[in-house]
Amino acid sequence: MIRELLLEILVGSSVMILGIYVVINGYYLLIHGLSLLELHEDLQARGHDPAYEDYESDFLPGIAVLVPAYNEAATIVDSVRSLLDIEYPNTTVLVINDGSTDGTFDALADAYDLEKVHDTPPWELPSEPVHGVYQSARIENLLVIDKENGGKSDALNAGIGLTNQPLFCSVDADSLINRDGLRRVVTPFLTNPSETIAAGGTVRVANACDIEGGQVTDVSVSERNLVGLQEIEYLRAFYSGRLGLGRLKGLLVISGTFGLFRTDLVEAIDGYRLDTVTEDLDLVVRLHRHMRETGQSYSIDFVPEPIVWTQVPERLGDLSAQRRRWYRGLLEVFSRNRDMVGNPRYGLLGTVLMPIFFLAEGIGPIIETLGYVFVTVAFAYGVLNLPFFLTFMTVIVGIGVFLSWFGIFSEVWSYRRYDRPRQIAILLGNAVLENFGYRQWKALVSARALVEFLRDDTSWGSIERHSFTDAETGGPQAVAPEARDSD
Repeated sequence: MIRELLLEILVGSSVMILGIYVVINGYYLLIHGLSLLELHEDLQARGHDPAYEDYESDFLPGIAVLVPAYNEAATIVDSVRSLLDIEYPNTTVLVINDGSTDGTFDALADAYDLEKVHDTPPWELPSEPVHGVYQSARIENLLVIDKENGGKSDALNAGIGLTNQPLFCSVDADSLINRDGLRRVVTPFLTNPSETIAAGGTVRVANACDIEGGQVTDVSVSERNLVGLQEIEYLRAFYSGRLGLGRLKGLLVISGTFGLFRTDLVEAIDGYRLDTVTEDLDLVVRLHRHMRETGQSYSIDFVPEPIVWTQVPERLGDLSAQRRRWYRGLLEVFSRNRDMVGNPRYGLLGTVLMPIFFLAEGIGPIIETLGYVFVTVAFAYGVLNLPFFLTFMTVIVGIGVFLSWFGIFSEVWSYRRYDRPRQIAILLGNAVLENFGYRQWKALVSARALVEFLRDDTSWGSIERHSFTDAETGGPQAVAPEARDSD
């Protein structure tokens, strides 16, 4: 009797899990379909005159580029060099040295001849104590805040407190923006200046690329499996997922690696929260809340063409720490804003998009973990037939491969930064490979992150950084990770 009851539970659970995954994959297919329409319109718009005559126009809004840096000595000089080379007028590059212990500040001081302009800043910064504000003796628009460690959000708040620019762009210190990145991502602020409050660009993997003078000169696909699988994830997330959500006006996250925001509105919601491990998701959700609750019309946009290149983890332990933090951050943000989920006050965002997003990104990984267990056990005991087992695997694996190939197709069809047949073949192969081992590993990582969240774990973990010219070699310029970073 007990055995029959357990078998019934196995069958019922397996069917329920399959049903949930049909709903989740239906959502993904809808979003990917909408992304194709959005990408088509974006490509058409590229054929028309831009909203500005020239990137030297005096009418372009000023932008402060905020670069929080914690133990980024290996990459910070290249990163700043690329930012100073950006084709955009009226920019201030503001690096916030967040209590680094590896020589990050010294690397900046040596490369750019920093001179202290304030011992005690004459303004109040919502941050940990500031040792001083420095300016380059050679480059007028390069400033450095040297402060005690307080984390990424704290560092960004210090930068916001200093700047008087109407827009600010948050950029990770281990990232490189294309020369035309800012003038591309600012487009929504020019075409719809009264409503645009934030915009984000595309994040791409730089590990295998050739880099000179702070710019990517040759785009390559990594032959390291772990890096290559992440390249697929980034293509799928940006060229499919965020394009589709942007079309529905339901973009919930702008990557902290490359996001442009209205300074006054971020100040109006008291800047970045200090007690969060995913400051980018938290900020965007709070902006949605603020605009809805104050009855203001607004737009948060994803712009696919501008690119920032970033290093992704090359070690499994580093990747696990990063993904656990991301997942814990998702649970944290939705927990804090649970009154928005299903609430008509927040329109389509609250009633449809937030619930389905949380189902797919929050509950989905846990359901997938349980699915592997229940379906495998039920099949082994003979209570599930072969057609059901094959259906389950088709939904999990088959649609996963299709969605990944969809992201690759979007890249090849549109911007063609991967333009060699061998590169495309590697990408297509990795899109299949990620479903056999890697995806299951990520599901288990999410399950571990859930336990950490329930234990109130707020750690950031650590990621090993390399010089951009040495990113995939692990050579002598490799940097040892610290206990906490501002990634």
